[in-house]
Amino acid sequence: MPSKVKLVADSGSTKAEWCLMSGKERKTYLTQGMSPYFLTSVQMEELIKVELLPQLEGAVPDEVFYYGTGCAAEQNVKLVHKSLHAIWPEAKIEVNHDLMAAARALCGREPGIASILGTGSNSCYYDGEDIVKNNPGLGYVLGDEGSGAFLGKKILQYYLYQTFDDEMRFRFDQKFGVNKDTILENVYRKPMPNRYLASFTPFLSENRGHYMIENILEDGLNDFFFNHLYKYSESWTAPLHFTGSVAWHFRDIIEELCQLYELQLGRILKNPMDGLAVYHEAK
Repeated sequence: MPSKVKLVADSGSTKAEWCLMSGKERKTYLTQGMSPYFLTSVQMEELIKVELLPQLEGAVPDEVFYYGTGCAAEQNVKLVHKSLHAIWPEAKIEVNHDLMAAARALCGREPGIASILGTGSNSCYYDGEDIVKNNPGLGYVLGDEGSGAFLGKKILQYYLYQTFDDEMRFRFDQKFGVNKDTILENVYRKPMPNRYLASFTPFLSENRGHYMIENILEDGLNDFFFNHLYKYSESWTAPLHFTGSVAWHFRDIIEELCQLYELQLGRILKNPMDGLAVYHEAK
């Protein structure tokens, strides 16, 4: 009996990674992210048709396991499920939120604290099977400490409040060439402001070593530890795992914070897909 073809998706608000699995063979594809907070089911369906189906070259999955930002809310799960069912009406479809993707990818079937530090941020305590505790994520306006959007907002504050010294202000102008009006237009009037804010985080990687950049990074990631990880009593008994572009690029600071607070550091993955593929192969 031939093995089932499985399609596993991990979607943030910026980008989505899709892994097509048949037996032990894996192929991965990238598309734009699909946030049900910003896209309708029709728009998500169109995105899949335009960006993913040509890459699949006619391959049809028997099972689709979709993990996505915003899919903790039941209404959003229905929107995503509707768009996926419209594309693959015969497939078994499971829609779950991105935090479960992180938990399964990072922890497998063992207990641990799983954290996402990407465009947005989130965390949970996972007992090896279910998410037992979740400190609420409040989004880029009220929360998202340690995320790309949070760090990008700090960069813009340093720039617009003229906190940057002359050297950093010059480097910022050379790289981005924006002014106050352009920034405010993108943040308050245009769609996807969280993506816009997060787009400034590469500036931090490019300018490591400058004390102002280090201050932004250390304060932003420490805020995540203090407001989220400190709230789990299990943080002192279970390993702390991280995934996401911010976690990956600034893992040295995460390591330092874990040492400072005497917490056990687990895995740091750039993205969860490798762990998810292993999880679903075993399943």
